[in-house]
Amino acid sequence: MQGFIIRLQRVKDEDLILAILTQERLETLYRFYGARHGTINLGHMIDFEIEHSLKSSIGRVYDVIHLGFPWLLDPSRTRLWHYFISLFYPHLRESEETGGFYFALLKDAAERWGTQNPKRVAVEAYARLLRYEGRTPDRKHCFFCESRIHDPSVSLIRAFQYAHTDCAHRSAVDKHAADELLKNQSALFLSDEEIDTLWTTLLEGL
Repeated sequence: MQGFIIRLQRVKDEDLILAILTQERLETLYRFYGARHGTINLGHMIDFEIEHSLKSSIGRVYDVIHLGFPWLLDPSRTRLWHYFISLFYPHLRESEETGGFYFALLKDAAERWGTQNPKRVAVEAYARLLRYEGRTPDRKHCFFCESRIHDPSVSLIRAFQYAHTDCAHRSAVDKHAADELLKNQSALFLSDEEIDTLWTTLLEGL
């Protein structure tokens, strides 16, 4: 079985409770500490087995193999990945059965993380998530005042809801570029500065 570690909690010295997003489920598993165990961290993609016991309410993870990506050797990209992937546990923690979308989304992002601007990859992935969950925002009206947006630029607040810049009191992005992002999940027309703005918004939560 394969999955991404989206939460890591230390218990009883060096033992761990892991939240692992697999292709179909969000698994909560226990991992015993030991010298024979390789290091695993938040955001790692692993191959593993699960052992269930009548003595415990959660399964134990074992036979862990780290399925690494080359960019994990780059501290700046790894740090951004940790920020991004840590957003998924609060979003999915109430759902044991997650289907294949979220795993596929993270795998695609991880495969692109080393060759593209990671923040751009994350912003596009979030646009895909919003569309999948049926949360694509209204691109014609301001979230705050509900008036129609005629300006060539717009502010995107949490969940990438559109707002007049004067209403949102935050940096604006080109509206055509934002429309392309939400319609086609493409950040092609967004500048790096605009991507930085949307990355900051994304960190507020999925």
